[in-house]
Amino acid sequence: MILSTIILQAAAGAALGKAGAALGAAIAAIAAAIGIGKIGKSTMEAIARQPESTGNLRTSMIIAAGMVEGAALFAIIVALLAIVIK
Repeated sequence: MILSTIILQAAAGAALGKAGAALGAAIAAIAAAIGIGKIGKSTMEAIARQPESTGNLRTSMIIAAGMVEGAALFAIIVALLAIVIK
């Protein structure tokens, strides 16, 4: 009787941990999408104000978006590893 209770509690804890890791991965992906959207919006507004600096702004936008995407990818990989390892 006691052994089955312990096993059930361990299984419930593992499922909760996996759900938390999946939620963390989803939040990281959504946050990256919002961040890249804001970067693109700001760049388009800046290009509209000063069209002659389009090249510099585009380069800066791509670098910033790549950094956000890299951080989000790292967060998603950590969350997925938490699912696999636990």
